[in-house]
Amino acid sequence: MTIKVGDKLPSVTLTQATAEGPRPVGSDEFFAGKKVALFAVPGAFTPTCSAKHLPGFKQLAQDIRGKGVDVIACVSVNDAFVMRAWGEEQAVGEDIVMLADGNGDFTKAVGLEMDGSKFGMGLRSQRYSMVIEDGVVKELNVEQPGEFKVSAADYLVAQL
Repeated sequence: MTIKVGDKLPSVTLTQATAEGPRPVGSDEFFAGKKVALFAVPGAFTPTCSAKHLPGFKQLAQDIRGKGVDVIACVSVNDAFVMRAWGEEQAVGEDIVMLADGNGDFTKAVGLEMDGSKFGMGLRSQRYSMVIEDGVVKELNVEQPGEFKVSAADYLVAQL
């Protein structure tokens, strides 16, 4: 079942790369007491994700925070090392928290997985964005396959 506005996020473990190595991050802990702009991409280093999706959130990070968002986070079904390398390559710095969903547990739990097998990618996340307040989904923008409109940073800014 796909998550919807008003639902509480499921309790799963994501991973964040740190200087000390990969660190498990519980979704309950990460989203508790904060307003979070979360966006998901099918894969790090993929064309639309690298050319538009992540750069758009980096470019509009101050505008998003100016609308009361505490944290901007990117999640993908990639490992923490890949997410860290992609964040470094994109120079996101402290603007965006890069979260790895290596086994797709979060993606499956929110019901937003897709089968990328025909592209040699296996299980991946659909492209979407969410606004989450204290673990509850306030906005949810899921793209149609092959599109990049409603999950873009400027669309999310307009919702805030």
